[in-house]
Amino acid sequence: MIPICWKPFLNPVPPPSPNGDTVATILVPVRYLVGALRVLLSLAIALIYFILVDVVSSAFRPIPPLYRGITRVLTAILARLTLFVLGFFWISVTPVSRKRGRSAKDSLQEKWSPQPGDIIVSNWVSWIEILWLAFRFNPIFVLPIAQVSSEEMLVSSSSSPVRKTGRKTGTGSANISVPTTSASSSLSRTRVPISGFREVSLLRMIFHTGHIPPFGFDTAKKGSEKSLEDIRKKNKGAGGRPIVIFPECTTSNGRALLRFADVFGGAKAPVKGYSIFVMCVRYDAPTALSPTLTLSIPPRDQSPLLPNPVRHLFAISTSLSLTRPMSIRLLPPSESPSSPSFIVSDVLNATTTTPINADLDSLKEVCEVLIANLGKTKRTLLTWEEKASLLELMRK
Repeated sequence: MIPICWKPFLNPVPPPSPNGDTVATILVPVRYLVGALRVLLSLAIALIYFILVDVVSSAFRPIPPLYRGITRVLTAILARLTLFVLGFFWISVTPVSRKRGRSAKDSLQEKWSPQPGDIIVSNWVSWIEILWLAFRFNPIFVLPIAQVSSEEMLVSSSSSPVRKTGRKTGTGSANISVPTTSASSSLSRTRVPISGFREVSLLRMIFHTGHIPPFGFDTAKKGSEKSLEDIRKKNKGAGGRPIVIFPECTTSNGRALLRFADVFGGAKAPVKGYSIFVMCVRYDAPTALSPTLTLSIPPRDQSPLLPNPVRHLFAISTSLSLTRPMSIRLLPPSESPSSPSFIVSDVLNATTTTPINADLDSLKEVCEVLIANLGKTKRTLLTWEEKASLLELMRK
């Protein structure tokens, strides 16, 4: 029996619908045929991407601006084509301002254009937003590397969420579900430190969706990871690219926001020297005819012939829906933690006073609140470490 406190990790299932289930059953042959065709086309596009971008284009690496231009065009075309094949004919992209009145209208007109060395911060729900990010910005994807031990991964199984509301904890989008434990308070919970990051390709980032740090990397191999600041500095300039980071360090089901790890190395807000772009992705609930687009729990019995996320790819490819319920919400640059006019207290004091011994002016705390408000998503104290415990429980 899986504790209810782990619900944000579980893949959503469609609600019971007798009529919808009957129609879905009747259309099974058609859905499977459409799904098979979409999967074959998607895999063919992935192979073309690997050949053109990862192999052929590597010959232009000695000329960074040219290499960046070629890979950006190829990545944009192939990523958007894949989304189109999967039924994402139109993706809703909406700027969302925290301001009100005339100033909000001005903020919504701002251009969202990350430059080389800038950082894009987002929640992580599926591999579909990874394709969208590749299509729009051709960024550098990074995966966090954690020094994991069995002692650090131990999580109390007696946790249960207690929902708190009111002025001190905030209401609405920034409301917090706080797990309490009988033996020890979650306030003293020790997080596994993030020792660095690995730059990974688009395809590898997609393969690792749903998994947890250290994502199969050898943590005993010292010096194999880099700090976020080193990666950022390396990608500044004409041949560089923006960097995408997912502070949750793994995927959730999109119904709640996991507690952010300290992926920014203790950086304070507002930051200087580079820009932070904050976004949030949301998917609607699944139906009998439209499987969930989220991928929180990867398949347990994976094989080299069916790597992650091929099964999920086939599941969503069987949908005959003409619309895909996906929305991207962008925070205007003037309201981001890198804006000179950014005031930390305006964000934190108005939304939450977390019962955690946290640096409230830390970049990770600010980004977590901003993303929760963007997506109107409740925050939890669940972390990727708890997901590691859940995956271990599911293996038994």
